[in-house]
Amino acid sequence: MQQASSPRTAESLRAALDALVDGLPPRRAASAVERLIGHYRGATPTHAPILRDRADVVAYAAYRMPATFEAVAAALRALAVRAPGWSPESHLDLGGGTGAAVWAADAVWGDGPPGGPTRGTTVLDWSEPALALGRDLAAQRGSAAPAAAEWRRQRLAGDAALPPADLVSVGYVLNELADADRGAVIEAAARAARGAVLVVEPGTPDGYARMIEARDRLVAAGLTVLAPCPHSGRCPIVPGEDWCHFAARVSRSSLHRRVKGGTLPYEDEKFAYVAAVTPGLLDGGAGGPASARIVRKPQIRKGQVLLDLCTEDEGLRRTTVSKRHGADYRAARNADWGDAWPPPG
Repeated sequence: MQQASSPRTAESLRAALDALVDGLPPRRAASAVERLIGHYRGATPTHAPILRDRADVVAYAAYRMPATFEAVAAALRALAVRAPGWSPESHLDLGGGTGAAVWAADAVWGDGPPGGPTRGTTVLDWSEPALALGRDLAAQRGSAAPAAAEWRRQRLAGDAALPPADLVSVGYVLNELADADRGAVIEAAARAARGAVLVVEPGTPDGYARMIEARDRLVAAGLTVLAPCPHSGRCPIVPGEDWCHFAARVSRSSLHRRVKGGTLPYEDEKFAYVAAVTPGLLDGGAGGPASARIVRKPQIRKGQVLLDLCTEDEGLRRTTVSKRHGADYRAARNADWGDAWPPPG
């Protein structure tokens, strides 16, 4: 799962963001990013948007949007693999701000189902500057679905009224909500979904805890977990001892290097996610959860590969794939953290 997403889409997004940052003084951009990162890592007030003005939004979008895009795109690709043939005709993104999930859906499914109408997209966020920037960026994408998206200012709270959509995405949002609102928003997302709900959170212990709470609520609402888990039962990971997360490769911009002082041209965005589908979505067609999922980086040894798996019947277990396994051994050597196992054949 560490491969970068749709190179053409990622490059297009990077170029659009770089053009925006060119208009900001470097010191202003770096200081805005540092302040906003501090906000996100600390206690987040819920009485006002974190992104206050155009400069805040441009700086933070340039710094964070490529990573958010890659994480959401990776999760959507996993959903698409487990539900082959399904393509959402409508997309509701909650707290999407500058539109990373809009770009990610475009990278995975294009403008909509083949031969069907252009996918209708609605983005809800309570930061008007973020919505304005998202609208501007989408217009530069050159694809029909992002360009036609509706960007609507709305605070996400327990009483939020959500329009129905085939796909409802909730990406990197739950930490910004009051504790009492998180569960209610996920339950509202489940009611609004006509096909699938995707929740993506940072790949930290706290992000995993929020994702697991969301997962439990989606299952309680009658949805079936399709990815990454091989089942909809209780997660076998013991809270406080470990957490489930994956990684997406992100190219670093010059702003990344200025703020972080990094020298590598890339970094890996750690994220936790759950994709759950509504009853009937897979009826009469192919698809379903993976038999198992690789939850650690495979360990390649001489003549063998060690895979740490999450499975439906045995929980977490390690399996050893050796040369005598032939094709499976070759597949294991090419397997990545986050992949399904065995690979689709």
